[in-house]
Amino acid sequence: MTAFMRALLTMTALCAVLAMQAAAPVSAQTPALDYPNRPIKVVVPFPAGGPTDGMARIISERLSQVLKQSIVIENRGGGAGGSVGAKVVANAEPDGYTILLTPGGSLTNGPAVHKNIGYDPVKAFTPVALLITAPLILVVHPSLPVKTVPELMAYAKANPGKLVAGSQGAGTGPHLLIELIKLDTGFNITHVPYRGSAPAITALLANEIQMFFDSPTTILPHIQSGAARPIAVTTATRHKNFPDLPTMAEVGFPKIRSTFWLGVAAPGGTPPAIVDKLNAAFREALDAPETRERLAKLSADIAIGTPEEFRKMLADELALWTGVAKAANLQMD
Repeated sequence: MTAFMRALLTMTALCAVLAMQAAAPVSAQTPALDYPNRPIKVVVPFPAGGPTDGMARIISERLSQVLKQSIVIENRGGGAGGSVGAKVVANAEPDGYTILLTPGGSLTNGPAVHKNIGYDPVKAFTPVALLITAPLILVVHPSLPVKTVPELMAYAKANPGKLVAGSQGAGTGPHLLIELIKLDTGFNITHVPYRGSAPAITALLANEIQMFFDSPTTILPHIQSGAARPIAVTTATRHKNFPDLPTMAEVGFPKIRSTFWLGVAAPGGTPPAIVDKLNAAFREALDAPETRERLAKLSADIAIGTPEEFRKMLADELALWTGVAKAANLQMD
């Protein structure tokens, strides 16, 4: 082989290596560029029939049209604040095809209460967007001889341990609101956790519990039928859909201020390009007049923002509820 041929072969091999190196980053970016090209699984960490599930299905119906892919809702109830479903997403591939649609339980309240929840809520997830907020309504069983929060507290004081408050699960927002009331008053109120709103409402209707915080998504029909008596909302101001209901602050409980919210998170390490596509898709889905109208009937307000805004909100909520859990001595292993 001549010196010229050897030099030519060496140059050809070098060019091939350089071409492969140049192509590698492009190849790595391809999944983000053609995302999504198959169905997306949306994990809802609560059973079917609750407010999270109901709103997730309304939003996902429109999201499927926006992304031109099937959206598969997978209900994975159980665990502290919905941690069973959260673990599924935390352990999923960070490719945008398995995402979490959740209220605060699995990302803020649950981790605040349970030290060993099974994942780091900050590192295990990539925030995508806050989607909607809704009021929480404090309702009581109609057999209870109270029509206001002061009357409810007077009843609790006069009947230590007799008043039973239900929640959607240990470590959920409503559970921590109950603990805040107990801290503020010193009253002996019995707490019973359930696996979501649906079983807790069943218990309320059966008078197994007499006090319950819930979203209008699921409790409103029972309010309208007279099976549950509303006495206050937990929003900062009176809600436009319930103008006659005072806020908890108005009746002497300024710390009992919270909203039901839903947000979306992807597994930690999900590429920013996929996160941005998901954020834009949810924004478009929530902008559809029909979707907005259906959510408005459930007293849900559109609140979508950027991934960074959601990240900050999660950090603030985690700090808040961690403080409450410590004050109430609720931290569990």
